[in-house]
Amino acid sequence: MKLVDRFLQYVKFDTQSDELTNLTPSTPGQMVFAQHLEKELHSLGLKDISLDDNGYLMATLPGNVDHKVPTVGFIAHLDTSPDMSGRHVNPRIVENYDGNDITLNADLGIVLSPSEFPELLHYQGQDLIVTDGKTLLGADDKAGIAEIISAVEYLKAHPEIPHGDIRIAFNPDEEIGLGAHKFDVEKFGADWAYTMDGGEIGELEYENFNAAVAKVTFTGRNVHPGYAKHKMINSLRVATQFAIMLPRWETPEHTEGYEGFYHLVGIEGEVEKTVLTYIIRDHDRDRFDRRKKEFEHLTRKINKEFPDCASLELKDQYFNMREKIEPVMYVIEIAEQAMRNAEVTPKVVPIRGGTDGAQLSFKGLPCPNIFAGGLNFHGRYEFVPIKSMEKAMQVIVEIARLVAQR
Repeated sequence: MKLVDRFLQYVKFDTQSDELTNLTPSTPGQMVFAQHLEKELHSLGLKDISLDDNGYLMATLPGNVDHKVPTVGFIAHLDTSPDMSGRHVNPRIVENYDGNDITLNADLGIVLSPSEFPELLHYQGQDLIVTDGKTLLGADDKAGIAEIISAVEYLKAHPEIPHGDIRIAFNPDEEIGLGAHKFDVEKFGADWAYTMDGGEIGELEYENFNAAVAKVTFTGRNVHPGYAKHKMINSLRVATQFAIMLPRWETPEHTEGYEGFYHLVGIEGEVEKTVLTYIIRDHDRDRFDRRKKEFEHLTRKINKEFPDCASLELKDQYFNMREKIEPVMYVIEIAEQAMRNAEVTPKVVPIRGGTDGAQLSFKGLPCPNIFAGGLNFHGRYEFVPIKSMEKAMQVIVEIARLVAQR
């Protein structure tokens, strides 16, 4: 099966994850998709194929060289983002993109325009896969899955390309931060791996945010508003006071590059009780720790004015994998050379987010992130250039060849 056909088939599976189910995988569609992939891997003749009850699918393409070669892995995730529906995805191919607006859905007036998404102009003359404006596309990360499977199929069909054992894995629930939680690194058995989960062509990432979630609960006192003087404590108002005490410009809409932020992601409340939920992000561990201490400081400040009103729950989610990759920088050098061999210019950039690779790196599997080719993830304007997918597949093949040569 060709790469594009494989991808167009995969996006038809509804695999949105759901952080509220407390199950693994969090939604049944992910297991349905994993079972489909399991059958496909058997049909390709891969070895050591296993699918566990949590939806983690692993397999091996055995090496074809007679000398000892490190085992390298390639990983992608089964789920799509909960941010937008992934059901009834209806992709189409825009051939030879001309640089003008792309009408995704005429009835709904949904247009993918370079005036709003200027990165489109980087792909003039290329074939693009887009949505019909009603769902996300699912290139994050079904493009990665299609690229990995197509690459091992290519290697199997071309035994003249030397390679060691190649391990592949597809895991659930990356989009809700749980993709690596039940990943059996020892069973996977790779010396290092790459997640094929990056964005546009050339991206190579081994730095990501340190991440935490903060939940601040404000307990108020409700009294008839006509007789509330010196009695009422309106938790909604106190919560608002807390929110405006955080730096105004240190939010996602005002930051880029290595700049961290506080991001208010949820408000739920009434007079007697209000809960603010934040995510805290920073690449630098010291600044990250200071951001968490700021929440502790502001909570104490609120409680000084309104005794015992505010309570704080802080939970670390993941850490910057740079400290785990720097001792084994050859894994980055190999990926950079593989890209150059595939006529792709490497773009080493920090991830302004998280990745399964970060958690896996801290579990003992160094795991930087390579582009899968898609853009505008998690929404109706998501698209993927076909050439970028083809180049990602070539990079996987080149990494396998270079590792065998080393």
